[in-house]
Amino acid sequence: MLFNSLEFLLFLPIVFVLYWFVCQNRVKWQNALVLVSSYIFYGWWDERFLILIFLSTVVDFTIGLSMSRQQEPQKRKLLLWGSILFNLGVLGFFKYYNFFIDSWIDLCSGFGYEIQNTWSLNIIIPVGISFYTFQTMSYTIDIYRNTLKPTKDFLAFATFVSFFPQLVAGPIERASSLLPQILGNRRFNPQTAEQGLRLIVWGMFKKVVIADSLAPVVQDIFANYHLYDGGTLFLGAIFFAFQIYGDFSGYSDIAIGISKLFGIELMSNFKFPYFSRNIGEFWRRWHISLSTWFRDYLYIPLGGSKQGKWKSLRNIFIIFLVSGFWHGANWTFVIWGLIHAMLYLPSFIFNTNRKYVSSVIAENTILPNLKEIMQVLLNFLFVTLAWVFFRSNNVSESLGYLSKIFTDFSIHVEYKNYIFFYIIPLILIEWVLRKDERLTHVNKKYWWSLSLILLVFIIAKFGSQQSFIYFQF
Repeated sequence: MLFNSLEFLLFLPIVFVLYWFVCQNRVKWQNALVLVSSYIFYGWWDERFLILIFLSTVVDFTIGLSMSRQQEPQKRKLLLWGSILFNLGVLGFFKYYNFFIDSWIDLCSGFGYEIQNTWSLNIIIPVGISFYTFQTMSYTIDIYRNTLKPTKDFLAFATFVSFFPQLVAGPIERASSLLPQILGNRRFNPQTAEQGLRLIVWGMFKKVVIADSLAPVVQDIFANYHLYDGGTLFLGAIFFAFQIYGDFSGYSDIAIGISKLFGIELMSNFKFPYFSRNIGEFWRRWHISLSTWFRDYLYIPLGGSKQGKWKSLRNIFIIFLVSGFWHGANWTFVIWGLIHAMLYLPSFIFNTNRKYVSSVIAENTILPNLKEIMQVLLNFLFVTLAWVFFRSNNVSESLGYLSKIFTDFSIHVEYKNYIFFYIIPLILIEWVLRKDERLTHVNKKYWWSLSLILLVFIIAKFGSQQSFIYFQF
């Protein structure tokens, strides 16, 4: 079920009314309702994959309890590896099996050995599998580290795993944050619900109006890149940068907003990343739940940056390559991760990667200074060119696309009116909001006036029901 569908417009109010007026403040009833609703929400695509979520839930719930009862370190470690191998095994089979088979056959062909492909399978990738497997793995890892006690409430744990607002595209929540909220009493708060509605409207605008309007243009340019000049291709890359941002950050805003309606707080997943002044700041603002997951469960266990420069550089490359591979079974994603590793290296070597940890651009002024403008534009340029690999079907297309940008550039580009209709309005609104991604401190009077305008555009564009880009991951 899509957030931007008529079915969901009926589904959400029904669940909301049952949650607060029928189940009232009875936690068990509320959790049971959310669990059933989440399974309906997910099963709307393909009910067959519900068994995977249920199986993952049972496995990690059982392993969590078993680990807490086990005192012997080796047996605890064995249980942990059981959880990790199960989740990565499920993820690897459905998402990467055919990729490894095809890559092996291509490699053999490169050495002159022709192998007939009889091993590939017609596998459908379950929606959101990369998200909920990481979410359940973090639960067992935290128990192993003794930073989290396992729950004995299977209903609450199952609700944590399948919580429908963030089930299929995040944010990737930690059990230490989300599970206590599911176990505890929730009281309806009108002010929190109002904040949730703001985020839903803003997220819908970014998805339905911005991302979905840019999607067909991006599809046309990337599918027919050999027919366009370099200027149009460069503009297509910019459009995709805003399409994927509007699409994914829009989903996160809607998920956070819906959760607020049910008295649940999710972590922020985007903090205006295109206003970043270097690549380190970008990754602290883009897909925050994934980047912090890799930091806490891969980068730090590998040694982080505390074992010398060379091992630190190794760890950085591992993190970015794994992050790229997480996004999809294609060498284009691996190269995309490698590019970001290369972009990150200079700031790490010269110790500027954490320069902008606690500040936002133009923090105490209305407009940025010239240095900040140049930093943002340069960082956005590198990020946008890297997106070409992310969006292309294969490495050959990526290289052909980029080559034409630099060899056949023209200022007489097509689709330039989209800049004024979609890109500039989004940038201006986000610039005003840049210190407050949760929209908690905006002027209510002006925000509701703006919301009415946004709703007009949303209604005008509503109904296309284009899937969210990150559903495929």
